[in-house]
Amino acid sequence: MPIGPFTIVAIYIVCWWVVLFTVLPLGTTRERHERPTDGGQWGAPEKPDLKRKFITTTWVAALVWLLVMVLVYIGWMPLPDLAPPVP
Repeated sequence: MPIGPFTIVAIYIVCWWVVLFTVLPLGTTRERHERPTDGGQWGAPEKPDLKRKFITTTWVAALVWLLVMVLVYIGWMPLPDLAPPVP
């Protein structure tokens, strides 16, 4: 069963989001914060370094996506056929 380009991109987007929420807490420390005076949140990190985390997320998600695609193509993780049967 061939996989369409929409499905391939959708699988990558799901992998990217899962990896993003795994990478976001990395590099943050638990420290005491002073009371925020600029309207910020108490638990927000001072240097979130989002650019580095997005770049890391992109290449790690590409590796996870490649692994998932290999597993789908060799049949270890088949995708369900959601199309209705043709009469």
